[in-house]
Amino acid sequence: MPNQWPALPYENWRETRDTLHMYTQVIGKLRLALSPFEPEWAHVALYVSPRGLTTSSIPVGLRTFDAEFDFIDHVLVVRTSDGDLDRRPLGGTVADFYSDVMRTLQRMGIDVAISELPSEVADPIPFPDDRTHHTYDASQVAQFHAVLSLVDLVMKEHRAHFHGRTTPVQFFWGTFDLALMRYSGRLIDPPKGAGVIRRVGADAEQICAGWWPGDERVPHPAFYAYAFPPPDGIDRVSIQPAGAAFDATSREFFLPYDAARAEADPRQAIRDFLSSTYEGAARLMGWDPELTRVITAATPVP
Repeated sequence: MPNQWPALPYENWRETRDTLHMYTQVIGKLRLALSPFEPEWAHVALYVSPRGLTTSSIPVGLRTFDAEFDFIDHVLVVRTSDGDLDRRPLGGTVADFYSDVMRTLQRMGIDVAISELPSEVADPIPFPDDRTHHTYDASQVAQFHAVLSLVDLVMKEHRAHFHGRTTPVQFFWGTFDLALMRYSGRLIDPPKGAGVIRRVGADAEQICAGWWPGDERVPHPAFYAYAFPPPDGIDRVSIQPAGAAFDATSREFFLPYDAARAEADPRQAIRDFLSSTYEGAARLMGWDPELTRVITAATPVP
């Protein structure tokens, strides 16, 4: 039986990945500008949908709108609660994409200004000036969406077993990764000298897990997990599967995506990674074991 987890070699789609990253930043900044502020930047993320990535509903006055990257038809779809709709084919320079999006929003009566400088990337180019990123290979994006959908599915299974406060499984357009955060309920002081992104995102004790498709620093897709603040002994936690390891520099656990794909049951291997890294970190941090207590659903009412 063919492996249902597609390969996604970073170097094969790097240029398309970088263009798509900038497209998602343009759309993600609409959520940042218009959505009510939430702790740990929960108001800015995108979400995996059956067709791609969506903002979900964004308020604008007494109306709402959403924007969805459709990676099947390869268009950006913008819809309003009063029935307006626009479809912009994906492709072309970031500068053209940005100007088309802002022109569409203006036509729809959506008054919004966003920061034109990309976030959390090296050497950012303002959106109106970015003609460097222009590659969009539809087949590569479809492959990315196929992987993203599978990862989203398994991470949602992992999320379902937690009884405390947790985020949805969400796609952060700044770091271009899919992430899930679990919280103990204890607030902490952010690291001294941290920038605004870190100050907001690191003010609560948390255990995070996620997946990203690789970048110039780590040129391969991988699953990751970390505890914040990292407890003493985190480097000695026993984790699964065999291909997973702790990185002393970043103080994070990693499981290369290709190592998971090579397992007889990739889905179970990913579950094992997510659960073993959480359990090891939670034990060291003194989290209540009842937070992951297994429950049995009641018999459904006919």
